[in-house]
Amino acid sequence: MKDNAISVLHRCLVLAVVVAAAFIAWPAPSEAASAKTLPPAAGGFDYQIGGPYTPAAGVKIVSRDHTASPASNLYNICYINAFQTQPGASSEWAADLLLRDASGKLVEDKEWPGEYLLDVRTEAKRAAILQKVGGWIDECATKGFDAVEPDNYDHYTRSKGLIDPSESKKYMKLLVDRAHAKNLAIAQKNTLELAGDASSLGIDFAVVEECGVIWSGASAPECPEYYAAFGNRIIDIEYTNAGMNRACASYAGVFSIVQRDVSVTPNGLRKTCAGQ
Repeated sequence: MKDNAISVLHRCLVLAVVVAAAFIAWPAPSEAASAKTLPPAAGGFDYQIGGPYTPAAGVKIVSRDHTASPASNLYNICYINAFQTQPGASSEWAADLLLRDASGKLVEDKEWPGEYLLDVRTEAKRAAILQKVGGWIDECATKGFDAVEPDNYDHYTRSKGLIDPSESKKYMKLLVDRAHAKNLAIAQKNTLELAGDASSLGIDFAVVEECGVIWSGASAPECPEYYAAFGNRIIDIEYTNAGMNRACASYAGVFSIVQRDVSVTPNGLRKTCAGQ
């Protein structure tokens, strides 16, 4: 009996050592979370997805296309067109991964001719699309970017009712997990309608366009609603003087705001709020 008791005690001690070693080897949640960094709140921002150029003095955050290199010594966001094809690039995708209507015609973004919607309606198609888009995310990390900006999350609104928002969210979750696995933060691009799901999906911040001029209701622009969802974790790009003035009047010093020309041409129009 005494030998048996000693044997049981020995096994318990060994198990305790193994468990303790496992906890030591596995990073604590706080350590894992600290691997990605968020953009500085209300930091000077430049939207350079139309082509890279030397950032102006005071710029702390830059967003550039995934084909470009990050800017030195700044917080860099990597832009990818994750939910639609780039203009003229539909042939780079397998035919069955492009959304088609009942007549078999590709569904096109009418505001951006030549951009066709990706078909995220099934788990198999989402996984296949992720092979290409996930590769871009991996390249962003390898190049030294800090975050990723997947554009056209709201593509379901242009899908002729073929794509359900729940399917877009499932695909977005795959992008979030891929980015986080590479220690990249990830932004929600526009899509106010799904901002309430950002936290549960693991989205870190928002990049929005014209929240000072696009009206969410009868009496208020979208900026307050984005602020309710993301706090100061927002980067806003305005394209008009009216939108810029409205955004700056309420949120200068709260989140990042910049005015650019619509084509975001290199060294094109760039204005900031006073003092930013």
